[in-house]
Amino acid sequence: MSTVPRPRPEYLIDDLAQAAGTTVRNVRAYQDRGLLPRADRRGRANVYDDTHLERLRLIAGLLDRGHTLAGIKELLDAWENGRGLGGVLGLVAEVTAPWSDEKPGHLGHAELLALFGGVEDPAAIEAALRLGVLELETVAGGEAANGEVVGGGAVRYRVPSPALLDVAARLHELGVPLAAVIDHLEELRHDIGHLARRFVEFSAVQVFARYVGPTPLSDDDAARAAEAVRRLRPLAQAAVDAELARAMRREATLLLEASVTSLPEPLREALAGEL
Repeated sequence: MSTVPRPRPEYLIDDLAQAAGTTVRNVRAYQDRGLLPRADRRGRANVYDDTHLERLRLIAGLLDRGHTLAGIKELLDAWENGRGLGGVLGLVAEVTAPWSDEKPGHLGHAELLALFGGVEDPAAIEAALRLGVLELETVAGGEAANGEVVGGGAVRYRVPSPALLDVAARLHELGVPLAAVIDHLEELRHDIGHLARRFVEFSAVQVFARYVGPTPLSDDDAARAAEAVRRLRPLAQAAVDAELARAMRREATLLLEASVTSLPEPLREALAGEL
């Protein structure tokens, strides 16, 4: 039985920019600089595919690592001229790609306030911008990052992780002050950063050491390392989810046991058996 090949995803420029977490303006600028291949022309529309999406993610990852656009252009030129950077850049693209399938969202200022019960808290918004929970896209009368002109005093935010913002909103619904939510996020980010470093250090010793040696990384080794990254992503998430669930159950049980002294003896014995 023959297998019909699945068609490759295709994107219009707005969809491509959203999928890559960038802007239409940036896509066009990268094309003008020769960083991004030209799209296929279909009638009046430019059509892009996953090769363009991967290239945009690679560019974003290199920019985050401090590379300039001129330096990225040199790297990409060397890659396309066959000077041995293909595998390495492919590995960089895999490592710097989003480690989640979550798609960014967008909110107007009024929508943001409505999410938090209409509370206007400039200090909380400033902290959210500092932590990257929100990213300011446009100011009154200006052009939004996606090329949309927004006027009338509007402010538009990009939300890298709608799930994280939703957690903050749900905590606020439970009566947690926004300042406490922000403080908790900062502590959580510090702790999660420590866990991520431990996992990366473990992977570097136990997995990636076999690909690193005194000679430059070959394309084959880089490809195998990139595949290892793809396989490690769900393992890291699964380990954290399982251990967090175990620890939350234990800590919540300890808190309940310590806080409720008037529980009947049978129930206290049952709680003790859970520890």
